[in-house]
Amino acid sequence: MNALTPEAIVQAQLDAYNAKDIERLLSIYADDAQHFDQVSGALLAQGSAQLRERFALRFADPLLHAALLNRICAGEIVIDHERIRRTFPEGPGSMELVACYQVQAGRIPRAWFVFGAITLD
Repeated sequence: MNALTPEAIVQAQLDAYNAKDIERLLSIYADDAQHFDQVSGALLAQGSAQLRERFALRFADPLLHAALLNRICAGEIVIDHERIRRTFPEGPGSMELVACYQVQAGRIPRAWFVFGAITLD
């Protein structure tokens, strides 16, 4: 797997996320990157400042961990099926997530997320 392939870039993103390394994670995203809720189309965050804020909130959770269940790669698109463990407002648990990343020029300019049902411990 070449270090510049979309798959490698998305894997580096997942590794940085699980390490809670916000600087490394932000370096993988384009400066004007956008996160969207795939179902509603809502813009969740745009640009490094909003991404930093979004990730900082997640990284404060000591339970946070994303486990990769499956990955599909097609050109500049990488789709991950993940199980996210974290603390929800209702308590600790997990949620399945589908994340679709677009990779261009070695960075992620856009990502779309489908949030599954929450399962509490």
